[in-house]
Amino acid sequence: MGKATNDKDSQITYLKTRLNMFLEVIDSMDPESTELEDIDRLIGMLDDLEGKYERFKKDWDE
Repeated sequence: MGKATNDKDSQITYLKTRLNMFLEVIDSMDPESTELEDIDRLIGMLDDLEGKYERFKKDWDE
């Protein structure tokens, strides 16, 4: 994930991949042993994903 994604198709693929990674993390979590730090990491992942979406969206609107 180190190279730039400039076209819309690769940006959408990037977002889908990151969302799937997020869902895999959630699926792997044990509700009984999940701690506040784990929830904070999930929120951070969502914030990062939202930031990428907003950046890509600006490209799409141009």
